[in-house]
This record gives sequence, C-alpha cells and structure tokens, in this order.
Amino acid sequence: MTSHAINSPNPNRWLSRSYLSLVYLFLYTPILVLIVFSFNNARQGMVWQGFTTKWYVDLLQDQELIAGLWLSIKIAIATACSSVLLGTLAAFALNRYQSFHGRTLFSSMVKAPLIMPEVIVGLSLLLMLVSVQKMFGFPERGMLTIWLGHTLLGMAYATVVVRSRLQEMPLVLEEAAMDLGCKPRQVFFFVTLPNIMQALASAWLLSFTLSLDDVVLSAFLSGPGSSTMPIVIFSRARLGLDPRVNAVAGLTICVVTMAVVATSLYLMRRQRLNKH
Repeated sequence: MTSHAINSPNPNRWLSRSYLSLVYLFLYTPILVLIVFSFNNARQGMVWQGFTTKWYVDLLQDQELIAGLWLSIKIAIATACSSVLLGTLAAFALNRYQSFHGRTLFSSMVKAPLIMPEVIVGLSLLLMLVSVQKMFGFPERGMLTIWLGHTLLGMAYATVVVRSRLQEMPLVLEEAAMDLGCKPRQVFFFVTLPNIMQALASAWLLSFTLSLDDVVLSAFLSGPGSSTMPIVIFSRARLGLDPRVNAVAGLTICVVTMAVVATSLYLMRRQRLNKH
C-alpha cells in the first residue's frame, strides 16, 4: 500500500506542471511567432510565403532603425550605470541609517516612480524641463532629457534590488572588518561590494532592459532627430506591419537571450565558488 502510494504520480504536481507549461506557452509563443515571421518572404500579412533573409539584409540599409537602435543602446547603458550608482547610494542611506531628518519623505520619493503611471511621470518631467529650458536655455529635448527620465525610473528599481540584498547581508561582516582595523572605505570596497555584486549586476540588467524598451517616457522627452528604437517601431507599427521591424525584434531577442544566459551562468558560477 505504501509502495503504491509512493510510486503513483502526484496529481497536484502534474497539475502544477501543466499550468506552468501553459503559462510559458502563452508568454513565449508570440515571441517565437515573431522570430519565425521575420524570415517570411511576404511583405504584408501573416501568410507564410517562403523562407528568406532579405529583411535582415534590408535592415542594414535602414538608417532610421539603425540610428534609433544605436541611440537606445547608448541611453540604456548610461541609464543602467547612473541608476545603479544612485540606487546603491539611496539603498545604503535607507538601510544603514534608520533615522535621519526627512527619511520618510526620501523613501516615498524613491518609491514614487514604481507606483506612478509613466504617463504622469513623463508629463511632469516634460513640463519641468520646458520650464527650465525657458529660464536657462538648456537642456534641449533629446538624448540628455531621455536619459534623465530613464534614470529616474531605473534608480527606483535599482534601489529596491540593492536594498533587499543589503537587508539580507549580516552587519557582523562589516563590524568584524572594522574591528580588525579596516577604514570605512576599505570595508565598502573589500567586504560590502563583493557581497552585493550580484544585486548590482541584476539592477544594472534590469535598468538596461527598462530603458531599452521604454516608449512612454521617451515619447515625452525626445526631440527632433532623437527617436529611440521603440519609438521608431511604434510609429511604423501604426502604419502597418513592417518585416524589418520583425527582423530588428528578432535580433534584439537573440542578443538579450544570450546576455541573460551568460549572466545566469556567471552568477551560478559565483554562487558555487562562494559555497566552496
């Protein structure tokens, strides 16, 4: 009786696996369809008319898409770096100093972009930057203003990621290092930083991804000649299906997938080394 109960399949486990498979199928089927139709020979419609790679060749001659992609990558890299820097400072302030004047207001302002609709954030930034430009003649709407808006959003996410890691990190490690004669700067670089490196990498990738595919903030803060790749794709999608958009999306998915896999393998390797 006991042997039969052990060897019989668990219906709950089967149900959970089936549900998980359906969720993955629902999430990733559109992505797979997009990649497949990026090799479709048809210019319009969703009818398969043969395999071709000409849309990837045409993509190399599409200056608007290439310029938008290059601008998006530059802004995303700058946003990820600034978001991790500012988010780490904010996380340290909130985690290491439990009571200081204005802490509640500071914590609320850091979390505000997480719960505020992007339309409201983009409109607020636009009005502020227009007022500043009228007063000082700077900045012009373009790459700088888009970067400022993306940093505001990315910093909030980076703060949450880094702060959660700091809360898990035992303070006795830093206290022991200071008892052994380390200065605060040495404690940060040789004790704290290695322990939160994985959180910093996760925050960097999250901020990079948020910036790379942002449409709302970029639409409010962009100017003439500063259209990012999502804005270009969105403007073309409203006019009809463009196979070159499928091609650039397919390339982006492949690059992001390889980056995620490489990062995951690196983090797994770091965890194994830390255990040993």
